[in-house]
Amino acid sequence: MSHANAALTSKARLKIARLIVDERWPIARVAERCDVSWPTAKQRAGRYRIAGETGMSDRSSRPHHQPNRTPRRLVRCKLNRLSHID
Repeated sequence: MSHANAALTSKARLKIARLIVDERWPIARVAERCDVSWPTAKQRAGRYRIAGETGMSDRSSRPHHQPNRTPRRLVRCKLNRLSHID
């Protein structure tokens, strides 16, 4: 869910996407009018083309995976060692 001071609410994202996709406005003009970067406007239009209005909702910024995560067996080993120190 967007916070009150978010640069783009889902309603604003939808407006940008509709102007580009449905109204066929140039991306640069929409970006300037809505005070967003050209790549942001293009991204919103792309998501709208693929997913429609549902694509305009907030998305998590959490990584899908963590390639450098410490293996669990090493974490268990370290915790085991620390638990024996008194």
